[in-house]
Amino acid sequence: MTTEKIIIDARNLLCPMPVIRVQDKVAELATGTLVEATCSDPGVLHDIPAWARVHGHRLIDSYEKEGLYIVCIEVKHES
Repeated sequence: MTTEKIIIDARNLLCPMPVIRVQDKVAELATGTLVEATCSDPGVLHDIPAWARVHGHRLIDSYEKEGLYIVCIEVKHES
């Protein structure tokens, strides 16, 4: 079974828009789906993981690469 991975391009968006883009997409995805957000706002390295923790999703990774900030979470919905 292959895990689905969704890429969200949130470059050139400032807080809180990257979090809102992730939140809106996660609401329509199944548990286990991976969501990777690529952003230009460094605040997402804190904001998206904090949002994910509050809502029960699992942080997979967050890092900076070539001036962009990437955050990957696993969607977890309560059964």
